Amino acid sequence: MVAPKMTTDEKRWQAEGDAYTLMQAEEVKLDRIRLNAAKREVKKLVSKKEKELNSAKKIAGTIKKKSVVKRKPIVKKRVTRKTKK
Repeated sequence: MVAPKMTTDEKRWQAEGDAYTLMQAEEVKLDRIRLNAAKREVKKLVSKKEKELNSAKKIAGTIKKKSVVKRKPIVKKRVTRKTKK
């Protein structure tokens, strides 16, 4: 899927928003209390996502895959005839 082209104004607004986000991130990095609180929240989010992933894996495991019948290859036996002496 191709994203629609952004206008010049949209690009400028996006860049401005990104700039504010980066400035805010620098403020958080400089404030130990905020940084530690953010790290704790990240750990909680990771834990939540891991639980969701494990649930999805359980569901995926219950979905039956198309059965593939494995058959032994047909090997023709060589027939040897005993000759009379």
